[in-house]
Amino acid sequence: MRILPLLPLVAFAATPALAQEKPSPTRLKADVEKLVSFGTRHTLSDPDHPTRGIGAARRWAMAELSKIGDACDCIDVANIARTFTGPRAPNGVNVVDVLGFQTGRNPKRVIIVMGHIDSRVTDVMDFTSDAPGANDDASGVALVIESARILSKERFDATIVYAIVSGEEQGLWGGQLLAETAKEKGWTVVAVLNNDIVGNTVGTDGKRVDRRVRVFSEGIRASEPLDAQLARRADGGEDDGPSRALAKAVDGVADTIPGGIDVFLDRRPDRFGRGGDHTPFLNLGYPAVRFSVGVENYDAQHQDLRTEGGKVFGDTVDRMDFNYLAKVTAINVATIRRLANAPDAPAKVKLIGALSSDTTVKWDAVPGAVKYRVHWRRNDAQNWTGSVDVTGTETVLKGVVVDDHFVGVSSISANGAESLVTFGGR
Repeated sequence: MRILPLLPLVAFAATPALAQEKPSPTRLKADVEKLVSFGTRHTLSDPDHPTRGIGAARRWAMAELSKIGDACDCIDVANIARTFTGPRAPNGVNVVDVLGFQTGRNPKRVIIVMGHIDSRVTDVMDFTSDAPGANDDASGVALVIESARILSKERFDATIVYAIVSGEEQGLWGGQLLAETAKEKGWTVVAVLNNDIVGNTVGTDGKRVDRRVRVFSEGIRASEPLDAQLARRADGGEDDGPSRALAKAVDGVADTIPGGIDVFLDRRPDRFGRGGDHTPFLNLGYPAVRFSVGVENYDAQHQDLRTEGGKVFGDTVDRMDFNYLAKVTAINVATIRRLANAPDAPAKVKLIGALSSDTTVKWDAVPGAVKYRVHWRRNDAQNWTGSVDVTGTETVLKGVVVDDHFVGVSSISANGAESLVTFGGR
């Protein structure tokens, strides 16, 4: 195991790409097929076998990231690992995350894009049967690798972490390990983009949904103590926590991609009663969202490979849509590009306007911001409807009554990249 070091203090200037490359469906398919070729990637499978099991799969993923890093001389690859024990690993298991670091001008300001490499069949304890895991979640791992191929050709202010985590099916352990590492190392985590089941377009009922991807986000923060939750409730900020602001930013980015797909902004932390590797990040207070397909095929999730009554079960490559996966990848890449070029969001935005027809907005200066964008919307609207750019750290919104409007502020860099929006309160 390689111990994860503090990110090196290397400075890069943020430079836009001359020609922004599009994700390749062909490359994505090849990566998914390679991951499936390892037979099973169950967390409890043999970590040392040269061609089968999670160890072989992780070594291949690490080699792919290293190959990309060698080509650009800009990505350092390392592993982090920890032994976890639980109901789905009663004898303990070494959970290993493969990480690629594309260091920005600010090494500790981090954007994480991730997917989980482990797979399973019907019995979560069955680590010997073939578990292709094409969509769950070779699709997410392929997306992470393809994002690295594209973004490695550019330089950014923030550091990008390409994370291929393990142990998701046994207890979200790889996500927990990475989230706790981020806290231990003192990273400022701007955004976590978790991609889990992002490559199919035909649902269990046979209907095709290929024009949208769901992005799940929390409103009230899991990490907020009760008094902070009550304060957010009093200010009306239930729909504007950092993770929800991230989801809204993703939605806006998707709208700018020619020939892309829509973001279905799903206003809950994950699917009903379920969770993913972004959950440990939410528990520690980091902005995190989950990408997942517009429609799921439950016959292709956590299933033994079989045919019953003419119905085929199993998470195999033939059920996937790689043109769709490329479009989901494009949204991730564009979101990372925007946030990695932007300054931090303002730490806090204060509103003053009780008993007034106008609203005064104040915030602290943000390093690297050349101006700020003050957003507002009526309280019955979900999305920002008005904005004004200002160069100072205070402005008055004439005729905007604070009782009836929500207000937020984002930071803008010299190249026009915009941060997340910080919701205004007392």
